[in-house]
Amino acid sequence: MKITDLELHAVGIPRHTGFVNKHVIVKIHTDEGLTGIGEMSDFSHLPLYSVDLHDLKQGLLSILLGQNPFDLMKINKELTDNFPETMYYYEKGSFIRNGIDNALHDLCAKYLDISVSDFLGGRVKEKIKVCYPIFRHRFSEEVESNLDVVRQKLEQGFDVFRLYVGKNLDADEEFLSRVKEEFGSRVRIKSYDFSHLLNWKDAHRAIKRLTKYDLGLEMIESPAPRNDFDGLYQLRLKTDYPISEHVWSFKQQQEMIKKDAIDIFNISPVFIGGLTSAKKAAYAAEVASKDVVLGTTQELSVGTAAMAHLGCSLTNINHTSDPTGPELYVGDVVKNRVTYKDGYLYAPDRSVKGLGIELDESLLAKYQVPDLSWDNVTVHQLQDRTADTKS
Repeated sequence: MKITDLELHAVGIPRHTGFVNKHVIVKIHTDEGLTGIGEMSDFSHLPLYSVDLHDLKQGLLSILLGQNPFDLMKINKELTDNFPETMYYYEKGSFIRNGIDNALHDLCAKYLDISVSDFLGGRVKEKIKVCYPIFRHRFSEEVESNLDVVRQKLEQGFDVFRLYVGKNLDADEEFLSRVKEEFGSRVRIKSYDFSHLLNWKDAHRAIKRLTKYDLGLEMIESPAPRNDFDGLYQLRLKTDYPISEHVWSFKQQQEMIKKDAIDIFNISPVFIGGLTSAKKAAYAAEVASKDVVLGTTQELSVGTAAMAHLGCSLTNINHTSDPTGPELYVGDVVKNRVTYKDGYLYAPDRSVKGLGIELDESLLAKYQVPDLSWDNVTVHQLQDRTADTKS
């Protein structure tokens, strides 16, 4: 089997908040008549530049044409050579490698007539406990709208949430107090995500303040500036709660292991460059006796299906994970969206080959956009994923 062509389709899909996220749907064609699909998820992130799709397609074709899709290690090395890792987790090269690698997995599994999870080594579970994100309070007026999100999602079966914190601690504290008062033990807040906003000392003070409202807290996420491994270590010594950090390069993961800086690796294919790299990172965590949580950048169903296959194949996911992306959008580009039930993400049926997801060409056309340009998006919108432009 040889790769014969590549298609890249940019789509812009609004979240329920109004913010439009742009993604790229990947199709890799072969001489066997099989097509693999993937997703370069959520290009609507800093840094504030966009990728030219025509140039990207030509560059990727120069790497992929004539290749055997089963040569995953060879192709991934060439992808990494041309789209190298950086010490930044929104590096767009990782998003690009992720979309290609996931499409290759879909293609290989389809050829073998098996599911992607079987191609990854089989399943240890059929579903993953996940949480719904509560986005960062910038203003106290947002507390009530975020409580409405909890009310709505609890009715839909989501009983675990994660809270982005650190921009307005008064509002964060008010929200937690009211969640505890209204919902009690019916709701858990599994993590406080600082998103690298604070230095570790300020994060430590915030943690002491916010953990008065421990609602089933499993971890503290990203409580120091990016790549501040010493800061993570110092904070880890001073808090009773496990510290979690994203993995965005193998060098960065190596440093966190060397410094014993964290307890839980947050691994997401989009940040580390695909299923192949995510699997490596999860195995490195296992060797280092660290747990794994499956992260997210709020993918659509194609990207989330890949994550479900990965998560159900790993043995060291022992905490509530994050992939609820499809629930945040007003639409999708597939005929069969991933399944959520009672707060769990289910892997696609094992009897369905590949990712188990089928593109809907009419929806792909509906949401297609000409490019990945930024338009008039503000930094606040980028960071907090809202359409509100109040500063």
